[in-house]
Amino acid sequence: MSLIEVKNAIKTYQTGEDSFNALNCVSLSIEQGEFVAIMGASGSGKSTFMNMLGTLDKPNSGSYYLDGIDMLSLDTDSLAMVRNEKMGFVFQGFNLISRTTALENVELPMIYKGIPEEERIVRAKEALKIVGLEQREDHMPNQMSGGQQQRVAIARAIVNDPPLILADEPTGNLDTKTSIEVMEFFVNLNKNMGKTIVLVTHEPDIAQYCKRVVRFKDGNIISDEVNTNTTIPY
Repeated sequence: MSLIEVKNAIKTYQTGEDSFNALNCVSLSIEQGEFVAIMGASGSGKSTFMNMLGTLDKPNSGSYYLDGIDMLSLDTDSLAMVRNEKMGFVFQGFNLISRTTALENVELPMIYKGIPEEERIVRAKEALKIVGLEQREDHMPNQMSGGQQQRVAIARAIVNDPPLILADEPTGNLDTKTSIEVMEFFVNLNKNMGKTIVLVTHEPDIAQYCKRVVRFKDGNIISDEVNTNTTIPY
């Protein structure tokens, strides 16, 4: 079975007496080790789809399996456990805790998992080293650039060694040079660490780093193509 298997997902929202489908019977499979860009205009359904993958929302009908687990059958506590073990999240706004150091921010997913402090520190240091921030572990977020903060967020996303990274517009708040640096870290995670990455972006230049591009429009997948023009020679 694929790492991600979504079949016939329908998501309907009610606005007063009217309703509309944010997802129209969407089906998509993603294999372990893929690097997939999700693209589409505002209101296309891409954010709803990503929220479903991250179990932040559920479809009204259809199915969603992650690593063989029926995600729609799980209760709240079980979903939280799967998110912590199977997924790493990277957001446009970094979502770091402002009053804690880079090291402490990276430790957070392990605290929720109940990992002892000594092991947490070792693993957090290693994750920061992977993203080139071993010299910044004692810095607060406001002492780091936007690119450095996003790299801390990437370290936090990988520290529990999840198979799946979900990245929602991770370069949206960054300049071009810093965006390239951040995307090179994602490429390394995919190419050298085997992480499956699903990345939402509206920027074609960012999508060029991905091996596959899926485009949404009006709640439908309108194209699903292997990226033959990728920036990276995989």
